[in-house]
Amino acid sequence: MLLSYLRLVLFAAGLLVGVQVPGFISDYAKRVEAHLIEAQAGLQGFQGTANQFFKGDLQALVAHYRASDDPVFRSDADSLGNLLVRQRALDKQFQAMQGPWYIRLLQVVLAADPDIRKETWNGYSYQILLTPQAMIWAMSGALLLSFGLECLYRLIDWVVLGGKRLRQSRPIEERDLKGL
Repeated sequence: MLLSYLRLVLFAAGLLVGVQVPGFISDYAKRVEAHLIEAQAGLQGFQGTANQFFKGDLQALVAHYRASDDPVFRSDADSLGNLLVRQRALDKQFQAMQGPWYIRLLQVVLAADPDIRKETWNGYSYQILLTPQAMIWAMSGALLLSFGLECLYRLIDWVVLGGKRLRQSRPIEERDLKGL
């Protein structure tokens, strides 16, 4: 009986963990978008200069700054180049977060910006979403956790006891069935 309650508790824990996945992915996507907007705002002034003198090409503006004899311009070229790299990386993250759910999951797990993922984790507040996607994640998490731990329990039972518990329980079940 205690084992049955433990299974229910594990199932509930899996539900609660699984329902957090879509919320975390959503929060990560919002943070990426906010950082992208901030990076684009930081480039606006440079973009105006590039539009006026270099037909909108920011790389040409960076090259012009690098070719300058003025050390201030050369230093600004590095800063502007870093801003451009950051904006491109954030744009790639943003585009990936617009894809289907499995692409968003893989992006957050495997290819996320580590700083933004850490920032999201530190600022994440646990939530229970009642959307179909969240419910699917919750049920999947619950089933996977329950099934995985049940398999682990059976494996340990088999290794430690040699499956004796299973063999001992079968004759009782067969005897009960014959009596019916």
